[in-house]
Amino acid sequence: MRVLALNLATATACCLALVICPAAAADAEHGKALFAPCAACHTDRPDALGPSLKGVFGRRSAALEDFRYSNAMRRANLVWDADNLRAYLSNPQGKVKGNRMPLDGITDGKDADDIVEYLETLR
Repeated sequence: MRVLALNLATATACCLALVICPAAAADAEHGKALFAPCAACHTDRPDALGPSLKGVFGRRSAALEDFRYSNAMRRANLVWDADNLRAYLSNPQGKVKGNRMPLDGITDGKDADDIVEYLETLR
């Protein structure tokens, strides 16, 4: 009985530690460095290959009037929040089939989190 109580106490302590200690926080500075190659297309220039991502959080997909989006992106009807951005970065074609983004996907979840954290700073 004493072993069972000890194991239960240990398990409870471990569960509490998981709840109290958050996972490693996303790193916006690392996300900025990872985003640098993306900035070649995603700029504020009128001739940019990708839409500006400044203010992307809370924006509807295909919402910028000065960018020519794919039909797939116009039909997607997404609101860009952390979950949608993370899913899109991880698998653009899986999230919005038929979009024109040439990225295969960010396979490292931490990198995707860091990029999303950086994008949130672009207000």
